[in-house]
Amino acid sequence: MKIHSLFNDKSDLYEKARPVYPDEIYRYLVSISPSNLKAWDCACGNGQVSEGLSHYFEGVIATDVSEQQIANAKPFDNVIYRVMPSESTDFPDDSFDLVCVAQAVHWFDFPVFWPEVKRVLKPDGVFAAWGYTWPVLPDEIERIFHEQILNVIAPYWATQNSLLTGHYKDVEFPFEGLSSPKFEMKVEWDLDQFFDFIKTFSATRRCIEEHGEAFLDAAYEQIETFWSAGEKARVIPLEFVFYAGRNTE
Repeated sequence: MKIHSLFNDKSDLYEKARPVYPDEIYRYLVSISPSNLKAWDCACGNGQVSEGLSHYFEGVIATDVSEQQIANAKPFDNVIYRVMPSESTDFPDDSFDLVCVAQAVHWFDFPVFWPEVKRVLKPDGVFAAWGYTWPVLPDEIERIFHEQILNVIAPYWATQNSLLTGHYKDVEFPFEGLSSPKFEMKVEWDLDQFFDFIKTFSATRRCIEEHGEAFLDAAYEQIETFWSAGEKARVIPLEFVFYAGRNTE
């Protein structure tokens, strides 16, 4: 299966359900970049990170291999969207102060991607990658989430997802690592929003294609009892991983 096909069919749901990254990330990135002239948002999806970068960088180039994701991206005066693979671009050498990837670096062909990033980054430019993995839930909801959802969709994850869930420990970043703040990511969701988020998982969508949504309906009914015991909307932390490094070559 081609990677872009995992994100084409539900680009509208992806835009609605995916969490928003904290603004502190963008403030930090511009503070460590050599200037705020230009940033490249790789695998930009619907442009969520592109929007954040647009408030801090004079120009943002945002690329994705999914035409539908780009079609759904929000327009901004200083953001240019293009359909383009991150491993092969037509950008000039030394173009960017910052190259960043949110929730997607695990999909790239590293032997091809890293040389391309180094080529287009300015000397002392910054590369950053980040992503979230699992929601941190109360015990009873956590048990149902794992038993009735994660265990069911487990066979449908692509191999690359383990790099993200492993918090990038097996990714060999070819940059001089920087000591970064510990960012926290939290969302406030009702139960429907939580399940919309689950449906954006590539593994969930592939499982639904084969077996339908009955397993989600059953899990929803079980979780609803515990979810409704408190507030309708819950504040849910998400496990979060962040890397930043400097191009010293």
